[in-house]
Amino acid sequence: MNVKKKILFLCTHNAARSQMAEGFVNSLNADQYHACSAGSESTGVHPCASEVMAEQGIDITSQHAKSLDEYDNAPFDYVVTMCADARESCPIFPRGAEYLHHAFLNPGSVPGSASDQCAVFRQVHHQIKERLDDTFEKSSRSV
Repeated sequence: MNVKKKILFLCTHNAARSQMAEGFVNSLNADQYHACSAGSESTGVHPCASEVMAEQGIDITSQHAKSLDEYDNAPFDYVVTMCADARESCPIFPRGAEYLHHAFLNPGSVPGSASDQCAVFRQVHHQIKERLDDTFEKSSRSV
C-alpha cells in the first residue's frame, strides 16, 4: 500500500499562492501526496485564484483560508513557504520533516482592475505549477 506524503503550503494570507499549490497537488499528484495550506494571517480565497485554477480544470472553490493554528499537531513530510513573509513569520513548523522555500509574487497585491489582477494570477499560477512539477515530480520518482 502506497502511503501518501503530506505537504503543508504556507503563505501569509492563505488566499492565493498556497491555495493554488494545494489545488495543484491534490488534483495532479493525489496518488503520491496530500496537500493542505494555511496562513499566518488567513483571510479568504481570492476570486482570481479560483478563476485561473478553473481555467486549468482544477476546482478550488471548496477550499477555504485556514490559520496555521489548525495544523498545530499535524505531522507533514514537507512544509513549503510560498512567500518571504511566511518564511519570516513562521520559519519553524514543529511537525515538518523537510522545509522548502519557494517565494512567488503576491498576485493579490498588484493594483488594477480585476482583469489586471487575474492576468498576474495567471503568471504566478504558471510559475507555481512549474516549481511544483520540478520539486514533487522529482521527489515522487525517487520514492
